[in-house]
Parts: sequence; structure tokens; C-alpha cells
Amino acid sequence: MNVEIKKMDNLLINKEISWLSFNERVLQEAEDKTVPLIERIRFLGIFSSNLDEFFRVRVAVLKRISKLGKSAKDIIFFDPIEVLTEIQERVLTLQRRFEAVYEKILYALEGENIFIVNETKLNAEQDIFVKNYFQNEVRPKLFPVMMDQATDFPDLKDHTLYLAVILKQNKGAKSKFAIIEVPTESLSRFLTLPQIGDKKYIMLLDDVIRLGLIDIFGNFNFTKVEAYAVKVTRDAELAIESDISESYIRKILKSVKQRREGNPVRFVYDLNLPEKFLQLFTKNLKLEGAENIIPGGRYHNFKDFIKFPDFGINHLQYNKPPKLPHKDIMPNKKIFDSIKKKESIIYTCYQSFDYLIDLLREAAIEKDVVSIKMTFYRAAKHSNVMNALINAVRNGKKVTVVLELQARFDEEANVIWANRLQEEGVKVIFGVPDLKVHSKLCLITCKKDFRYAVIGTGNFNEDTAKIYSDLFLFTTDKRLTSEVESLFCFFRRNYNTPVFRHLIVSPFQTRKKIISFIANEIKNHQQGKAAYIILKLNNLVDAQIIDNLYMASSAGVKITLIVRSMFSLKTGLKDVSENIEAFSIVDKYLEHARIFAFANGGSPKYFISSADLMTRNMDSRVEVTCPIYNKELKEELRRFLEIQCLDNTKARVLNINQDNKIRKRDSEKEIKAQDAFYEFLKTRHC
Repeated sequence: MNVEIKKMDNLLINKEISWLSFNERVLQEAEDKTVPLIERIRFLGIFSSNLDEFFRVRVAVLKRISKLGKSAKDIIFFDPIEVLTEIQERVLTLQRRFEAVYEKILYALEGENIFIVNETKLNAEQDIFVKNYFQNEVRPKLFPVMMDQATDFPDLKDHTLYLAVILKQNKGAKSKFAIIEVPTESLSRFLTLPQIGDKKYIMLLDDVIRLGLIDIFGNFNFTKVEAYAVKVTRDAELAIESDISESYIRKILKSVKQRREGNPVRFVYDLNLPEKFLQLFTKNLKLEGAENIIPGGRYHNFKDFIKFPDFGINHLQYNKPPKLPHKDIMPNKKIFDSIKKKESIIYTCYQSFDYLIDLLREAAIEKDVVSIKMTFYRAAKHSNVMNALINAVRNGKKVTVVLELQARFDEEANVIWANRLQEEGVKVIFGVPDLKVHSKLCLITCKKDFRYAVIGTGNFNEDTAKIYSDLFLFTTDKRLTSEVESLFCFFRRNYNTPVFRHLIVSPFQTRKKIISFIANEIKNHQQGKAAYIILKLNNLVDAQIIDNLYMASSAGVKITLIVRSMFSLKTGLKDVSENIEAFSIVDKYLEHARIFAFANGGSPKYFISSADLMTRNMDSRVEVTCPIYNKELKEELRRFLEIQCLDNTKARVLNINQDNKIRKRDSEKEIKAQDAFYEFLKTRHC
């Protein structure tokens, strides 16, 4: 096939549109009555949080690209104005579904004796309770801006909920406007009211404020007060200036501050907001005539619903079974000895992330350990991993951390950790100029240059490890550990690019290697040898890689793609992609592992990777794709992928129509890949 890349627009799905299709899959989980009720609410929160980030990043970028005129299409293969228009239509459709799902969930909650009440539905006892809470906890945190007194229109913060307040006086008198920030950073969005019998009651902070508005504005002699929720989403892309006189950390903090003041890309408001007030917002936010003014219901910032109270009711939540032990890592024994004896893969969500913390704790006190080196993209807020490294310094070890300060939305947290680590004596390297360090590496070096390495698909973050399904290879294989050491040398001295014979490292090799593996499958198929490709990813959008997959499909190679999120490839095209099957799994754990498998003529190759097949991952980030050499671990990965391919319950077909239909199989038995893989590991390791 080998279509010229610039002419591939008819063979690609726009990645932003495909992302909205992914978020629809999240919404489908909220709609699914077989999903426990509190989890359905949380999926609404995830959907909302996802959509916020989508506008902050992807829509913001499209808006900037659209200013380039005709050349914009050469960059993204699509007319950005047309894409923005389609985004608007799809978002409005999804928003209507969202509101309908929310109403159904409210009804279902009442069936469980859980009631979300507003300020108009309180009995006398509840009214007193809420007013006391308002006076003692909420009122001190409210600072209204009176629009007739303000010198400028208030600078509405990104990602923050506000109440637009209308203060009405006696007939004939002019109404006044005010804006109040809902203080969700310091207070929970949810207030649990005293239980009445078996009935449980929750009130949103927005409604607590609505109840107290008369008290806030009581001195102004208003006869009626109305409040409507509004929210602004701003462009979240950082602009790092190249002024070398400023420290890198100062640049990051300055850019993060500028992000909060970025251009508005979306305004969400209560549909009942009076037109006069709506015009006030759109005029001052410079959103008049814009396509991203989104009407909604009474409540916004549903991302807070991720933390909806569960009341300890087990049947309303997922049954998350206990973490499985690893058969090759002995409890109460040296983890070093276990790894030295046998390579292992830890599967987070199914097995404990604590194995990594145990490894670092042991390294911190083991007398033969000389140094510890790690890369970090996102660390937990209260990171035991970081604390273990600090403890290692206190025990006389040399510790180096490569900390990526430009990890989107975690920049400030990483700056805080950078300062803390440096204060404790850790050598901190702030990434690589013009490249984001996204690889997941840990290297422990002992005397006589004996090394242990951990190579992962996800962040060294114990918080996300509870819900992100990732893989971490624990190894002493010199072929791998020596090249991990070479990569850390590159982090220190960027001018010297190492030679990698085993690890596949972006931006140096990944694109060429993946293309060569695909070409090898084509060649093997033509020679009658075993040939197939299985790729498990978060995102597949790179045009050149997709073109090569089309060539492999056209040549007869069977290809299976398991892609959680953005997916630009079109399946089912005659003579182009008829041999490609693609599906996406959305379930209780977030599918985050990247695994590449190639038949290789009957001697299969398996890789785990920190990289998706996106242009940025291959060309402008430091990523590591690691070969799996151990036969037993290859078999584990084969079974992992096989089980994913059997899913007929949570796997949705990825096709041109983007209709997200559940992928069916011949078996009448319901198969959920995540539950089935847990049972496989339980049999294998327990």
C-alpha cells in the first residue's frame, strides 16, 4: 500500500473524535445497570474529568492550529474548524446522555435509601444541621464579587466551580449580579446529613451555599436570591520560555501560573441562567459566537463525583479481591535473592505495588548497594517510593532521580518533590532538553557492578497502581541492566547517545524498530511462516505506523489491536484493513499496560513498553520498550493477551462507525478479562 502520509486523511479517524468515542465508552459504564451503583456515579465523575482535560488540552491545541489557515490540514490531516464543529455536536449529544444517566442513577439511589437533596427539600432538623454547617464551615470561605462594584470582570479560574448569583429587589428596582467561588479545594463537595431511619441523605456544597445566600446578602435588603452554576475551562498547554537566565523550576512555576490565566476554551452553564447574565459571561470571556458554550443542568464539575460517599455498602461497589502474592518472591525473605534467582513481572491491580517499595527499602539498608537511580513522571502525593529514596541517602547511598518537570498537570507537585529531594541530598536531573522523559526505570547498583533493574509500563506511583493495570519487570539480566545504566548516563550527558542492542529507546529507535517488526511479519507470511501482530496500547494515532499496519493487513497478516483510548486506524476497509481486528476494554481497572507481540516466524517476540504509538512517544520523548526473554514470562504475557481477546463483556469493537458495541464471541459464558486474568494469576501464583 505505502500511501503517501500527507494523503492519508481518508484512511484515518481524527484522534480528537476518536477520544470522544473513548469517553463515550466510559459513559456506557455509567449507563450499565450491571455495574455497581456507586461505581456508576464514579464513572460519571471520570467522564466529566476526562472531558475537562480534553477541552483544556486537545480543544485548546485545535483552536491554536486553526489560526494557521490552510497549512493546518497538512499538520493534522483534517480541517480543524470542521473538527471543532463536530466536537461541539458530539459533546452536546454526550452531555444530554450524561444528564439522562444522572437522573436514572438518582432514582436507583433512592431504591437503596440514598437521597441527594437540595436546599428546598430539607425537613426542619436537616435545615438546622445544614445552616449550622454553613455558618461554621462554609460562610468563612465565601467571598462574593459584586459585579456593579468590581473594577474588572473577575478572573475565573480554570477547573473551578462558581455560582452566578442574581439578587432581586422590590418590583421596579434593578437586579444586581454577584459571583461566588464554590470552595471545593478546602471543603468536600458532599455533605452527609443525619440519617433518618434507614434513609441516608447527601447534599452538595453548591446547595449548602444556596441555602445560605440570604444570610450572606441579608444586609442588602434583597427580596429574592437565585444562583446558577457556571464553570470555565482554559487552555492548559504550557509555554516554556527559552530565557536561560531563569532557572528551569522558576520557568515551570511561571508557566503553570500562566496556565490558570489561559484563554477560555469552554464555558459550561446552567441552562436556566438568564440570558442577560449569560451575555455578561460570554462577552467578558470573549466567547461570543464561539462553538464551545455548553448548556447543562443545575450541577457542574462532576469530576468531584469520583469521591462520592459509599456509606460502606459493599454491594454498591466493585468487589476488588485481595492482591495476589507472587510465587517467585518469598515473603519475609530478601527480595534481592528472589530476583537474582528468577526474573518476575508484577501486575499491578492484581499484585501489590509494595514489591517495588520493599525492593527500595531493602536497597536503602543493604550494605552492598552503592547507588539507586530512578525516573519519575508522576509521583504519589505522599510517595513511599520517594521516601524510600530519601532514606537510602540517609543510609549513605548515592541516589539520582530523573524528574520530568513537564508532566502535564503534575508540574507543581514535581517541583515540590524536586526541592524536597535536593534538600535531602538526592541528585536531581530535570529531564532532557527538548525531550520529555516518560520511561519508567529503576536501577540499583551493588558492589562489583552487579545490578537490579525495574522496567515498567506505568508510573512509580502507589496511588495510581491501585487502579491502573500495569506491568513491572524485575530483572538482573545484564543485557538489560547494562543498557538501563547507559540510558542514565545519557540523562547526565545528553551529547553522548548510547548504542542499544536490546532495549528499544525513543526517540532513537522506536519508530524504525516497530516498522521493521511489521515488515518482518509481512515477509514471514509471504514465506508461509507464522505471522501475526498483537498490540495492546493506550493510543494508536501515528499515521506512518498505521500505514505500515495497513500494508501488513493487505499482505494477509492477522493483526489484533487492543487500544483503550485514541484510535485513528479504520478497520474493515476493503483491501486495506480487512485483517485487522480492534477493540477496547473499559472496566473497573484502567487498562494502562503496553504490550507488543510479534509471531516472528514461530519464535514469538514479546515487549513491554512505556510508549504508545503516537508521534510524540516515538519522536519527542524518552521511552523504553523492553524485550522479554524469559520463556515463562513470555507465556504469562501470551495468556494475558489471550484472555483479553476472550472478553465478551467489557470489550467494545473499534470500527469506522465508532458505535462502541460489545464484542461478542461464540462462547455463551460471560468473560471479563480483568476477572479472568485475576483467576489465572491466582492459579499460577498461589
